[in-house]
Amino acid sequence: MPSVIITGGTKGIGRCLVLKFASKGFDIATCARNQSELDSLKKILESNYPTIKIFLLKCDISKKDEIINFGKLAIIELGTVDVLINNAGIFIQGSISKEEEDVFEKQINTNLASAYHLTRTILPGMISTQNGYIFNMCSTASITAYTNGGSYCISKFGLLGFSKVLREEMKEYNIRVSSVMPGATLTASWEGTELPSERFINPEDVANLIFNFYETPLSMNIEEILIRPFKGDIDN
Repeated sequence: MPSVIITGGTKGIGRCLVLKFASKGFDIATCARNQSELDSLKKILESNYPTIKIFLLKCDISKKDEIINFGKLAIIELGTVDVLINNAGIFIQGSISKEEEDVFEKQINTNLASAYHLTRTILPGMISTQNGYIFNMCSTASITAYTNGGSYCISKFGLLGFSKVLREEMKEYNIRVSSVMPGATLTASWEGTELPSERFINPEDVANLIFNFYETPLSMNIEEILIRPFKGDIDN
């Protein structure tokens, strides 16, 4: 069976990705910080997709040792990894001049360094098989700076840069790399908003789109996937 590693698989786009790939017969490895949410997800997967392998681990991806350990254990459980989706991230609103002292490090470690370390852990296997697809969950904040975006924008600009470099390096190994840049998506980050759901992107639609791109012919690489709400960006 093909296999996929998805970080942040218990909420939002990550959860939709887990369920989408599981429905297509993929063995699944995912991580999150909340054990009870992982347990709940495991029950759903075992009940609906009893034939696939499932590996779930409580993990703080902002910590280098933990994300590398997750990657190593996922390889042991799944064997060859066909798809890696660096999805998990964190959004802390604030301006550069007024952010708390540790906000920069927290967002850089979560949104950027985690993808770097996990990808480096998974790459040797993909390189050896000359096969693989890596999706990095960037953001419209990767290309458009905005007030009160602060360290979040910096981390997402960095993630897009990481994706661009990785794309160039992986060409010779037949490994595809795509940067996914969704705008406002109706996830936990927007809890409590009074805006109608129609102003947001549906996370399930993003997951379906990513899977569709995974299925595109090997002769092409879709480098950037830019997605905005139909009525445009939401002012912050």
